[in-house]
Amino acid sequence: MRRAPSDPDTPLDDAEREPERPSKSALKRQMHDLQALGEALTELPASRLAKLELPEPLRDALAEWRRTRSHEGRRRQMQLIGKLMRQTDDAPIREAVAAAKLGSAKETLALHEAERWRAELLASDDAITRWLNHYPDTEVQTLRNLVRAARKDAKSEVLEQRHGRPYRDLFQLIKNALADTGEPPADTVEEPVSE
Repeated sequence: MRRAPSDPDTPLDDAEREPERPSKSALKRQMHDLQALGEALTELPASRLAKLELPEPLRDALAEWRRTRSHEGRRRQMQLIGKLMRQTDDAPIREAVAAAKLGSAKETLALHEAERWRAELLASDDAITRWLNHYPDTEVQTLRNLVRAARKDAKSEVLEQRHGRPYRDLFQLIKNALADTGEPPADTVEEPVSE
């Protein structure tokens, strides 16, 4: 047991001070943060959840949340998930949620890049040359046929026939070529810094 100094004006040295406990507000923020992490956990696909080493009660609570349909039931289940999150090491969960979000962002960038290339290829023949310079493994005749057919479909007066199969097939060819090279999209490539 610590004794108070005899003189009340004498400051306590570091060894005699009690460690500061987090404030009530800090604890509340921490609990809300864990509940938000639990909400992000509910958005992960079941395949990613299966790979995580979660305690059985938390895994059961997540499964119950997915089965619950009423708003009030889900709200209460989310509170339980938040409570269970306080008893769990949150570092691997944070990593899994971040990886899922990053993967989604990369996929979105790749799709935008494929859409940009498709628009360029349909707009001009010079784009075909640029494409072949960037991706020489592309089968030239297939690319030219798809571009020609997609341009023909785009000129069609019938709305149902616009953006038909050649348009979609061209997109798939572009997307597969971009995925095979593993290069980042052109918008994200950093230019060399000249000094």
